[in-house]
Amino acid sequence: MDKPPRPKPPKLFNNLSPTPQFGEGYGMFDAIKTIFNRPKTLKPGAEIPSVKTDLKSYYSKSPSVIWFGHSSYLIHADGINILVDPVLSGHAAPFSFQFKAFNGADVYKVADMPNIDCLILTHNHYDHLDRGALKLLTEKTKAFVMPSQVSKSLKGLNIPKEKITELNWWESAELSPEIKITATPARHFSGRGLKRNGSLWSSYVLEIKGYKLFLGGDSGYDTHFKEIGDKFGPFDLALLECGQYNVLWPYIHSMPEELITEAQELKAKVVMPVHWGKFALSNHPWNEPAERFVTAAEEAGIAYTTPRIGEPVVLDENYPTERWWQ
Repeated sequence: MDKPPRPKPPKLFNNLSPTPQFGEGYGMFDAIKTIFNRPKTLKPGAEIPSVKTDLKSYYSKSPSVIWFGHSSYLIHADGINILVDPVLSGHAAPFSFQFKAFNGADVYKVADMPNIDCLILTHNHYDHLDRGALKLLTEKTKAFVMPSQVSKSLKGLNIPKEKITELNWWESAELSPEIKITATPARHFSGRGLKRNGSLWSSYVLEIKGYKLFLGGDSGYDTHFKEIGDKFGPFDLALLECGQYNVLWPYIHSMPEELITEAQELKAKVVMPVHWGKFALSNHPWNEPAERFVTAAEEAGIAYTTPRIGEPVVLDENYPTERWWQ
């Protein structure tokens, strides 16, 4: 039987809860002022340390996560490779001189990537959707999964339509009987110019080889964490956004301490903070996200892992916790 046609996507997408662009008492003028008042601690004073893992020969039976800084990481399990939000061109903006990667944080390039079974995009912001990297990755990638209407940001990259699967929240895609990806809500926004919210933004639940991972994408705190935890938890690992926050925009990015509540509501066994360590997109010190999160996690008794760029996290086997950023 033929599947019924999908409903026409809305012109603009919305969050589950009302989400103002700025916090109460703040506006665009305050945001512009932050551009001219950036502290020296915004960037590291020395080269970011990293581990150079041979991704093309890497193998682990259990799911592994190899972080490339910010929100880019490879998930490997028993020969399967899933790449998330690969920003590998050295910058997180339309032009190469804007928001450049920290010294040492850009050691992994497209040429280092193995063949990819599935490439997941969480939304279309420049620090998550790198058109230059995606164009080079197309030939070695079997399938692309992304939120509704994000494919509009891929025009001109010659990615075959049959490789692309777009999902609305709560829809799923199965790569195999042992691998399932479900798009779940996030509290954020989309846009690569002046127009906002023309495509959807998502978190994901990845069920792989008997394990469950939560791929948080960008999100402020909201009721969806508990709903996802109730429907899919417990999670073996939750990768949660921890960085680029500001009191000016408290609804679209999580403060480091909010990850504790998110982890508890998700029923996460271990938390890995991402969205930090590579780009300065806000005004906090570059290493403050990790320091604040680790302090809060230890006080709350939350298990966590904080790998160096390129250092494998292996579920049930290896969870690096060194405070390498100090």
